[in-house]
Amino acid sequence: MAAVVTEQFRILNASNFIDSVLDENNSYYVFLGLPNSSAVGFGRTSDWSTASSGPPSPTDNFQYLTHYRDTGIFGKRVTGTNIRRVVRKVQWTTNTAYDMYRHDYSSTNLTPNSGTSRLYDSNYYVINSDFKVYICIDNGSSGTNLKGNRSKFEPTSTDLQPFTAGSDGYTWKYLFSISPSDVIKFDSTEYIVLPNNWSTSSDSQIQSVREAGDSETNNNQIKKVYIKNAGLGYTASTYDILGDGTGGRVSISVDSNGAITSTNVITGGKGYTFGIVDLERTGTISSAANLIPIIPPSRGHGYDLYSELGADRVLIYARFDDSTKDFPVDTKFSQVGIVKNPKEYTSSGFASTNFTGSTYSSLGALKLDSAYTGTPTVGEKVTQTQSSTEIAKGWVASYDSDTKVLKYFKDRSLFLTNGINQEDRTTIGVDSKVIEFNNTDSIVFTTATQTTVASGFTGSSENGISLSANFVGGLADPEINKKTGDIIYIDNRPEVGRNLRQKEDVKIILEF
Repeated sequence: MAAVVTEQFRILNASNFIDSVLDENNSYYVFLGLPNSSAVGFGRTSDWSTASSGPPSPTDNFQYLTHYRDTGIFGKRVTGTNIRRVVRKVQWTTNTAYDMYRHDYSSTNLTPNSGTSRLYDSNYYVINSDFKVYICIDNGSSGTNLKGNRSKFEPTSTDLQPFTAGSDGYTWKYLFSISPSDVIKFDSTEYIVLPNNWSTSSDSQIQSVREAGDSETNNNQIKKVYIKNAGLGYTASTYDILGDGTGGRVSISVDSNGAITSTNVITGGKGYTFGIVDLERTGTISSAANLIPIIPPSRGHGYDLYSELGADRVLIYARFDDSTKDFPVDTKFSQVGIVKNPKEYTSSGFASTNFTGSTYSSLGALKLDSAYTGTPTVGEKVTQTQSSTEIAKGWVASYDSDTKVLKYFKDRSLFLTNGINQEDRTTIGVDSKVIEFNNTDSIVFTTATQTTVASGFTGSSENGISLSANFVGGLADPEINKKTGDIIYIDNRPEVGRNLRQKEDVKIILEF
């Protein structure tokens, strides 16, 4: 039995995902993680920075999903201002042949210029040099000129009705202009960003285009009747468009032999899913014409932007800078991910409340002795021997020499045999216990001198400087419970080092 998941299902999934992000009951975060991809261990069986093959592809199973949460270091919440639908970027360029919008492209009716079986894979819309987006209603094509003409005049009008930009045979329909703020955040060489909430937006530009495209009120659904076969013996006049809609009328011009040379839609009508032009055959027709009314998506061009342009991709944007201590500038990262609904951290059990802050740190922290002058290295191991059978272990993620705050994370590579597997060994009773740091025993580094925790320090700031952690006796917990949240995206990257002069603009494309 043959079946297909339709394009509209993918578009619906993209819309549902955005609705989920905007739902106040959910919290989605873009996070950065894994500051020490060079430390061979679980999830990194080779040094990513030196491996000729580059970072490994992420593994999607429950074991790795929990590991990605362990190695996360900080995150930023995704809000409505940082998520958009996107479509392929088709930049208008002179002397290029574009496909016209048609509702009937298929494997047996390929797009003439792009050669694709899907409308959404063809170049039937463009963005101009002023970030205005247009759909091609007519490219001058017909049954005798299948590919149409080359576009020579850049569309620039914002007229709500289809227009010609010049004498190249093209008719364009203006859809929208990308706002300057969206250009700054979302513009790329590959994608055009679309506005959110097209069907409900009160933005005057969007509302005007949407309402002008509503054929239920404007009786203007059909914009183009395509001449597949010009026929012979016809009379120039205005004729009804029949089918399952109403109100459509098209005028035709003919040559001296009665061959149809052009069509002009007088009234687009409404309610059409198919149309047939009634040419009122009353005389002798030596060759039958074939006119195809082109049916727009939904009620008309511009009414449903997401279906019209095939918006099955979503772009998420996040900027990480030095604006908060949650984002330490002396760290590194090798993973970028998205987590949904991490829970608030509690010292006992699982919290039932989603974390909802704008940013979070998923790192534990130690406030080191004020007299300490060492410089721990990001990625090195830090240990604390509390007894002969209990050793706390972690990886250094950040160290601020001004505030003496060391941030660390734990992952399973610290507790597995050779950092990789669960094989038995004589020291397993000591090495594989996950022990929390205390504020009494010495802190030992691999490359730096040892020190102690400032056990007398309690608070979240010092000398007016926010420490982005709440310390009790020199110890601070993560802001989220790292055993919670759904990892819905992960990307392994070559190691990136952060610094004061650097900002990371992260753009993630999700395709549905």
